[in-house]
Amino acid sequence: MKKTLLIISILSIIFLTGCGFFNLSNFVLPDDIRFLITIQTLNTPEKVCNYMKNNFEYKAHPIYSPDPYTLWRIKKGDCNDMSTFGVFVANYHGYETYQIHIFYKRTLVSHYIAVYVEGDEMSFSDNWVYIPMQKDSFAEIVDYDCWLQERELKNYIVYDYENNEVERR
Repeated sequence: MKKTLLIISILSIIFLTGCGFFNLSNFVLPDDIRFLITIQTLNTPEKVCNYMKNNFEYKAHPIYSPDPYTLWRIKKGDCNDMSTFGVFVANYHGYETYQIHIFYKRTLVSHYIAVYVEGDEMSFSDNWVYIPMQKDSFAEIVDYDCWLQERELKNYIVYDYENNEVERR
């Protein structure tokens, strides 16, 4: 009985913790010409987000995270999958990009957003929603996204494209 409860508890934690995580530093660009043409046309963060909005459907992947190519093929993903896709495509076009892992108070659910440096400003995407904010710090972006999510911030971690931690609060 105790073993069954332990297994159920572990599975519940996995499913309730929110989005998975994909490390872009290991991603190898595939040879699929259709994929390459698609990402070639998505040369701004706003175009990437509009593409995701028109082509992807939200589906949680609590245990595994598809790489950008797999997400493009299956067209279903969660917040980490979409932020990873957005970061990958924008970085491909020379944008400085980040992913922020947000943890909320009073819940095991966490969330990922993508951040894009566009000139002297930063914008971000929450799933496929592009938010062109004139925020100049990760903290301001996280605070705004928590307001949008109607959740209270516990803490967050910012990762660069190579998955290096660059800020923690």
